[in-house]
Amino acid sequence: MQSNRFPVYYFIICFMLISGIFILVPGCKSKENPDPVPSTDSIGRAQVWLTKGDKSKLFNKEGDLTIKKKASANWPIIEIDTAARLQEIEGFGAALTGSSAYLINRKLDDAQRSAILQDLFDPVNGIGISYLRLTMGASDFSLSDFSYDDLIAGGTDFNLDQFSLSQDLDDVVPVLQAIIQVSPDIKLMGSPWSPPAWMKTSGTMKGGKLKEECYDVYAYYFVKYIQAMQNQGIIIDAITPQNEPLYFTAGYPCMEMQPEEQKNFIKDHLGPKFASAGIDTKIIIYDHNWDRPDYGISILNDPVARSFIAGTAFHAYGGDVSAMSTVHNAHPDKDLYFTEISGGGWATDFSSNLMWFIENIFIGTTRNWSKVALLWNLALDLNSGPQNHGCGDCRGVITITPYNGWITKNEEYYSIAHFSKFVRPGAVRISMTIPQSLTNLGAVAFLNPDGSKSLVVCNYDTDVKIFNVKQGEKNFIYSVPPKSVASIVW
Repeated sequence: MQSNRFPVYYFIICFMLISGIFILVPGCKSKENPDPVPSTDSIGRAQVWLTKGDKSKLFNKEGDLTIKKKASANWPIIEIDTAARLQEIEGFGAALTGSSAYLINRKLDDAQRSAILQDLFDPVNGIGISYLRLTMGASDFSLSDFSYDDLIAGGTDFNLDQFSLSQDLDDVVPVLQAIIQVSPDIKLMGSPWSPPAWMKTSGTMKGGKLKEECYDVYAYYFVKYIQAMQNQGIIIDAITPQNEPLYFTAGYPCMEMQPEEQKNFIKDHLGPKFASAGIDTKIIIYDHNWDRPDYGISILNDPVARSFIAGTAFHAYGGDVSAMSTVHNAHPDKDLYFTEISGGGWATDFSSNLMWFIENIFIGTTRNWSKVALLWNLALDLNSGPQNHGCGDCRGVITITPYNGWITKNEEYYSIAHFSKFVRPGAVRISMTIPQSLTNLGAVAFLNPDGSKSLVVCNYDTDVKIFNVKQGEKNFIYSVPPKSVASIVW
């Protein structure tokens, strides 16, 4: 006959639980907490920030990890070699388009604007975005079509007497000046969607090519832009001669520029013009999709043109990220830049988007030699605008609700944050080895100028991944949840 009384050990367990006493069974480790016992041989701590695909944690500061002298024998080892140094990092960020600047400048009040700029650009109290791309004149995300030297039909201005930044002075320049107050060392890249219409064979901002007689004045146009921005306290670190030079049938400003044409423009006009004006702004070629690595390689094969060129830029609307390594292998002394990709209404699953951005754009491009990883619009509104005859369902890094200034941080924001906050300009990518047993896990490691190390790991799988990180005599264990990305700093 079964007794209806509780056994004595029930009361003992209850007493221990109420008293805060817990039993640790030797050799028992949870997948969520693989190293639960405080270590007596600790030689330091590593900090962790985590974003889960299910949104249960969004760039969340986790508990610190214990760094020990000895590696755990229980888990696969990711080994990091700080002596094997690869490319230097210039920054991570997005594009401050005319539309983005308009929303930040006119649809937020002073307090809202100050708060979001701190959040986006302050490396201590925010996510520390360190690089921005600017549209030189109008793009598909501006309030209208314009250049810096617009004339009535049939007019010309070969001395650029009518050159003016006037339309940028409305929103782009004030927002940039405010950003520079938060992040004085931010790097800026300028990219034109089209020269002034009078310089083109089409006679409009759309389509056509650069007239041969306008090669020299267009080079001067870049000089004027850089000098005019400098007069506003804004330093342009790099330019590309043409955004997406192989896509020239759009309903927004665009222009065809084939490799031979871009080579001649740089070789005979832009490069010499910069040299004579004492301008050290970098010239970055191509600025289009991964599917044409031959474009940049063919230009860099010219010994005169390459002397003026710092590197090649890519977008991700076609091809594979490995194209960047193809160009690096052909010209290892020239740099690589990733300058544009947009998320949008065609892909709304947060988890899938987060995984794709981290795998292809941030881990993918940096592991294929990129110094920069940039997304498209920094900010858009609830209607994916304002638009200028371009993408009707693109998504910004943040979404601004115009009538109340409410800000939504999108998956793009968290993707950037895991890199921009912890991989600072001047950092170098360092060599690492991931064991084959860690399937469906991506990772990349960096050494910062202050000596700190940063490891970004992304678990693309549906199972937890546990591993030991070994860097010299420093070792720590981490368990990354499914469909999640973590930044670890020590």
